[in-house]
Amino acid sequence: MSRRALVSVSNKSDLAPFVSRLVSCGYEILSTGGTARILRDSGIPVVDVSQVTGFPEIFSGRVKTLHPKIHGGLLARRDHKEDQQQARDQQIEMIDLAVVNLYPFRETVARPEATLEDAIENIDIGGPSMIRSAAKNFRFVTVVVDPVDYNWVAKELESDGGVAEPQRFHLACKAFAHTADYDAHIANYLFGCGSGQGSAGDELPRLLTLQADKVMDLRYGENPHQRAALYRHKGGAGRATVAGAEQLQGKELSFNNYLDLEAAWRLVQEFDNPVCAIIKHNNPCGVGEAGTLVESYRCALATDLVSAFGSVISFNREVDSATADELSKLFVEAIIAPGYSEEARRRLGGKKNLRLMRIEPSRARAFPWDIKSIQGGLLAQDWDRFYLTEKDLKVVSHRSPSSREMEDMLFAWRVCKHVKSNAIVFATGGRTLGIGAGQMSRVDSVRLASQKATGPLQGAVMASDAFFPFRDGLDEAARAGIVAAIEPGGSVRDEEVIRAADEHNMALVFTGIRHFRH
Repeated sequence: MSRRALVSVSNKSDLAPFVSRLVSCGYEILSTGGTARILRDSGIPVVDVSQVTGFPEIFSGRVKTLHPKIHGGLLARRDHKEDQQQARDQQIEMIDLAVVNLYPFRETVARPEATLEDAIENIDIGGPSMIRSAAKNFRFVTVVVDPVDYNWVAKELESDGGVAEPQRFHLACKAFAHTADYDAHIANYLFGCGSGQGSAGDELPRLLTLQADKVMDLRYGENPHQRAALYRHKGGAGRATVAGAEQLQGKELSFNNYLDLEAAWRLVQEFDNPVCAIIKHNNPCGVGEAGTLVESYRCALATDLVSAFGSVISFNREVDSATADELSKLFVEAIIAPGYSEEARRRLGGKKNLRLMRIEPSRARAFPWDIKSIQGGLLAQDWDRFYLTEKDLKVVSHRSPSSREMEDMLFAWRVCKHVKSNAIVFATGGRTLGIGAGQMSRVDSVRLASQKATGPLQGAVMASDAFFPFRDGLDEAARAGIVAAIEPGGSVRDEEVIRAADEHNMALVFTGIRHFRH
């Protein structure tokens, strides 16, 4: 009796050549529906599954392969006398190879016009069942779910007459990962839709499943003794994410490079005008907004020349030749931008180790939740997408800010949102002057920002990511020359802080919104 292969796939890439090779190796092909039609059109002889089961496809194809003659052929143990006797009694023939992949659920729900009904009709039932049956019985059955594996599997069959058990086990592991990922995507989508029983679709899900493909191993993690790898969320925004950005040149990216690239790219997306952010250890050490990209870079660089050495730099515009000329004067680990002019590529090409990353502009998040890991679990929250405008502000000081001060405060606030708490940003004229990050007390962040400033602070403004618990932060800022401040407000000592602002003739505005970053 010839060996049997069951072929039922949604992704028909490279299918016919592979199945032709199976036929050449002596396999009889069982198939269903559209897969069978394509194989026949390619001149490949096919036996319909309904001919094997003696039962027609019903319910518009919803039931085709859910039958003992299919699952028995996949699950029967070849070395088990009772299994084999029962198979003979029930006239069940063995199936030695299963080539199955699933309805395009992910692709369907990714379409903007997709409805819940569309999603439901693309939930595969028979496919996962066949895959799991074949994978469970990997000692005797080969299961193939990915067209990437077609060629080497065919070579094994052609050279050795079969696939060795270690390789069958590998394919079974891949098959279970395939169905687990598929079910997780369905669960995430349905939880996101809401139950229709009063649960809102924008609630955090009761079950949170993370789906990501391993892209590559990294040399190490944050430190050389830690292992690390890059994973990419399935069904994400592709090239519009740091994980999916295209590397144009340079050596391999590190774990820390990716963290800094993410911080850099998030920051520049806050702005519409040409902007540059220079990132070191996940914090901005300089940000500039100007009429041209090269001027925005110069403004960002002037904040902290020392920290900019070995930094990661981001832009929200295509990098031009003038900006590339300036960049070539500084040692930089990586640059991320929506693109690079031909001349910019040529000028930066001499720095062979410099990583150039191209990313598609998008403020969409590839994954709906911001996730952080803790021992034994995960924390999930919404992304911090709040975008502050002047109409959101409340002036609480006697003196109202001038239009220039207001513009500077909004700039400083958008930068401050991306600085680790406690965060203080001094700024003027579309550029940062000093940044205080990660201090345990807010007044120390004010002092640090003042110490880091590379120029006079007289007439500059200050942004604070959270409220001032005491007046000392404003007293320190006033001594440094700060004339206006923006902060959330909400402290039990707000009145004390407001009095300090008035004593220093400082304009003070409250946002009512906080931007902690731990």
